[in-house]
Amino acid sequence: MSAPSLTSYIVKRPWLKRWMTPIANWFDDLIPEESVAVQTAIKRLPPKEAYDRVFRIRRAFQCSVSHTLLPAAEQTKPEDDVEYLSPIIREVEKEQKERADLDNLIIKR
Repeated sequence: MSAPSLTSYIVKRPWLKRWMTPIANWFDDLIPEESVAVQTAIKRLPPKEAYDRVFRIRRAFQCSVSHTLLPAAEQTKPEDDVEYLSPIIREVEKEQKERADLDNLIIKR
């Protein structure tokens, strides 16, 4: 059983969403995976990126379970951190919006 998600609670409150969005953008591996756009973006990741993502999540989980910190040599520095999932999510959301716009297109004669 998975942990409860606060996503719907945050999205329903615009002031809270505005406050949380910049924080969420810092952490690409912590993007909630409940949305269809995120699931599609994860499926579109190149195999190496997908493997690296799973490796980072498992390593973080292991550190959490063992109550240890990741050694400083293995930590990703902010200047080395690359946004890899968010551009794909934005692309998928753009495609979904375009698809919705075309589905709701009204043709006048």
